[in-house]
Amino acid sequence: MDLQKPARTHDNDAAPSVAELRASDADRDRVADILREALAEGRLTADEHADRVEGVLHAKTVGELEVFIRDLPAAHQQPAGPAYTPVPPRPADGAIPQEADANVVAVFSSAVRRGRWRAGRRLHAYSVFGSVEIDLSEAIFEYQQVVIKAVSVFGDVQIRVPENVSLRGTGGGVLGNFEVDTLDSVDTDAPVVYVDGWAVLGNVEARPKRGKRVGDILERVQSKVDRKLERVQDKVDAKLRKHLDR
Repeated sequence: MDLQKPARTHDNDAAPSVAELRASDADRDRVADILREALAEGRLTADEHADRVEGVLHAKTVGELEVFIRDLPAAHQQPAGPAYTPVPPRPADGAIPQEADANVVAVFSSAVRRGRWRAGRRLHAYSVFGSVEIDLSEAIFEYQQVVIKAVSVFGDVQIRVPENVSLRGTGGGVLGNFEVDTLDSVDTDAPVVYVDGWAVLGNVEARPKRGKRVGDILERVQSKVDRKLERVQDKVDAKLRKHLDR
């Protein structure tokens, strides 16, 4: 037996290259920004810009997107992979107070927390033969990291978060169901919600609420886009004025 002989690999087991990955909205926005800058700098004509933007909207993979910017200098100054950012590490012991900012309790009853409210840093939810609903889709996040302790005994705890935050869970079920949909945000400043707890002959579920996004994050993103568009428009106006003055 030759111990130095490398193990055989199968092509089907190889991980897909970056170019083969499905393109996200963030990837398309990145490429569109590069094309917009190229138009403002005079590297692309208006017709070329329109044709490429049309192609970006229909691109399926990262590789297809890169075709539209590979002849532009800015493309080689941007990461080619999907625009994902690492989630901040879990808060260390003592980093978040053990005392809850709010308690939501349902014993042989139901309790709901939804609407425009301040999430705080720690929230405790207890359901005993009852039902608890915690909806963070319109909540105000004053802190980037929020811990929710959820305990269900013969009850149900439902947690909903905006779709542009990160979501993590640690817990389990004893003849029950503990389910947290892992979610990664592409925004470096996005809140991270950690759901800890147990379901004893009960149910604990946490998942994103589609169509709901954190408003303050959207405002920051929109502000960046607006500032970038203003810079591009200023460049276009300057070129037009220079052309008319000839």
